[in-house]
Amino acid sequence: MDKHVEERVATLATPVAEALGLEVLRVEYRTGRGATVLRVVIDKPGGVGVDDCAHLSEQLSPLLDVEDLIPTAYHLEVSSPGLDWPLQTPRDFRVCRGRLVRVQTRTPVEGRCEFLGRIAQVSEDAVTLRAVEGDATWTVPLAAIAQARQEIQWKAGGSARGRKGARRHES
Repeated sequence: MDKHVEERVATLATPVAEALGLEVLRVEYRTGRGATVLRVVIDKPGGVGVDDCAHLSEQLSPLLDVEDLIPTAYHLEVSSPGLDWPLQTPRDFRVCRGRLVRVQTRTPVEGRCEFLGRIAQVSEDAVTLRAVEGDATWTVPLAAIAQARQEIQWKAGGSARGRKGARRHES
């Protein structure tokens, strides 16, 4: 991972995305196993579609060619965050305010390492979750979070993950 490339691509992609009514959520630059991938993850109110991804890719690709930030051949992927994208930044949590999330911490917070609740508040250094059942709330420091993802509800009261530890395939 090269943070410099990610930062430069984000700087190039942001105004192009904004002109299309899109927001750049993150840029990922990965090399390995004979392939280099530059992924630009975008969103907009109501979600993004294939056409949004294609338009940004068409406009961003020539800029990347001119800037020549990546010295080898690479694949440019422009995508939506997906249904259960990892929440990592205060901005990610703000976008999901009110939604059901599962948070796992590196160390116990309020005596727990796993939380399931709706995002009630977000600050620059913490997220407050409201329990699905009952009146409990937890304030979890962002620095303590190992993993956080939105829980996809397929039916009232359910989630895509089902029982504890079960995972659905991500594509």
